[in-house]
Amino acid sequence: MLSYRHIYHAGNHADILKHIIVSQICKHLIKKEAPFFYLDTHAGIGEYSLESAQAQKNKEFESGIAKLIAQQKLPEPIADFVDLVKSMNAKESVLTYPGSPKVVAYYQRLKDKMHLCELHPNDYPILASLFPSKRKANVQNGDGFAAVKAMLPPPQKRGFVLMDPPYEVKQDYHTVVDALAEGHKRFPTGTYAIWYPVLSRQQADNLINSVEATKIRNILLVELLIRDANTEQGMNGSGMILVNPPWTLKAEAEQYLPTLQTLLGEGDGASFQVRCITPE
Repeated sequence: MLSYRHIYHAGNHADILKHIIVSQICKHLIKKEAPFFYLDTHAGIGEYSLESAQAQKNKEFESGIAKLIAQQKLPEPIADFVDLVKSMNAKESVLTYPGSPKVVAYYQRLKDKMHLCELHPNDYPILASLFPSKRKANVQNGDGFAAVKAMLPPPQKRGFVLMDPPYEVKQDYHTVVDALAEGHKRFPTGTYAIWYPVLSRQQADNLINSVEATKIRNILLVELLIRDANTEQGMNGSGMILVNPPWTLKAEAEQYLPTLQTLLGEGDGASFQVRCITPE
């Protein structure tokens, strides 16, 4: 089942949370001279035109990145990401929005390497054309979950794995946990990030509990709800489950999430949480 196309949702509240955290992790990785490896299991097309018919259909970016661009003073992690987005656009208006590969590419040095996976037959060629140089990125038309087993541990010995499946099939909720356990077994010092939607509180908690049951240590949860978790309006929020996160990430998230809640929230049901699922 490959009906999901992220371009319909590009730049929305879930993208904002995910990409600020991806940006934070990359900023941490480049503090050291040693190269890093990045694996993206569901890379999409890499960047998104917000002028496209698909993005214009629901205009989800208007309640996401557009609200941040309009602000004059933001907490540093948000401001840094807004500057990244502005660097892709010639004017103050946002016409192009970065996917996770482009966020990482913004920080990537010549010695760092990306491996980008995309299974969708229409999205893969677009992604491949965006990253034509194999010295910069390997782009694979294949199963990103399988790449976790195939590509880890990386020769760089430092790395970041992002797993953000669309969850269009319920099996993704189980497969992403299995992939995390497999990846951690092969590469226990790597940083892992699992993105998840909050369609209901129970569904999100089931995933969180499954991750906790792996017994992997040093797991942090960062979640933003724009409305009550059980409101039947689609995606009410999203979260990131982070294994071996940068040590500064928790405190930074606690500082900027109130701003995201205020700017992106829709009523009294908006909330956030930052907590350790398992200690170091």
